[in-house]
Amino acid sequence: MSPRRVFIFLLLLVLVFSLLLCNEGKVENKTRSSSTPHFVLVHGYTGAAWGWYKIKALLEAFNYRATCLDLKGAGVDPSDPAKIHSFNAYNKPLIDFFASLSNNDKVILVGHSAGGLSVTDACHRFSDKIKVAVYVAATMLKHGFMTEQDLKDGAPPFATGLAPNRTGATQKPECQTNHVGIYREKFGFNQDAALGSLLRRPAVPVKTILDARFKGERADQVRRVYIKTGCDHTLPPEQQDAMIKRWPPSQVIVVDADHDLIGTDPLMFFGLLVKIATSVDCCESFT
Repeated sequence: MSPRRVFIFLLLLVLVFSLLLCNEGKVENKTRSSSTPHFVLVHGYTGAAWGWYKIKALLEAFNYRATCLDLKGAGVDPSDPAKIHSFNAYNKPLIDFFASLSNNDKVILVGHSAGGLSVTDACHRFSDKIKVAVYVAATMLKHGFMTEQDLKDGAPPFATGLAPNRTGATQKPECQTNHVGIYREKFGFNQDAALGSLLRRPAVPVKTILDARFKGERADQVRRVYIKTGCDHTLPPEQQDAMIKRWPPSQVIVVDADHDLIGTDPLMFFGLLVKIATSVDCCESFT
């Protein structure tokens, strides 16, 4: 086992042990459903719920709850993606999920890439049902795409036709090693790509995503964590930095990974989620 894998394994042990200590301070008569951290995982553009399968398996192996949702026209959702022209329609499965939660249920909401828009939408509507919102290399705009600057900061260059705003961050030495290729080989990324080629459906029109617009200030009531991917070629680090500066989250975690952190290094990503859940639960147990 490589030193890195040993480190990750030890980190997970420490985090799980810390979570157990936090749970000891909670009221003992809480039911499992209300006390066990519940992760809700939202895919990005062209993605689907199945893309989270490694993370879901890891979370459930450690006794967490994990819900993976298909947005409208994605995955097993029967809707024709070509006929979905508004972001509200596209994000309806997530909104319906939150509407079905009881008043006592609070989740850890995680969005990857364009899934960050879905997360922000839910934060505006259901701030009282979200423990923490986690943006993973994701679009994090408080009011969505309201201005040209929003498009410049939050939309990948392929979606707008705008020239990418890069200053060379992805050219730093740690992004030039072959570690991403190694991760892909070790964790079956090539197999995932083959699986994706069989399962992936045509996506909703890009204009449907760019239609995302939100009003109000309720999203500020939700604690946010941003996981920045420093070697990202899809949503460049410079764009992520711009969004972080405009709407600062509670915490920023920087990793030397490309856009598909979930597929290239699932163990490391799982460790980050456990760490976030532990910190949230510890804070709540002493308030």
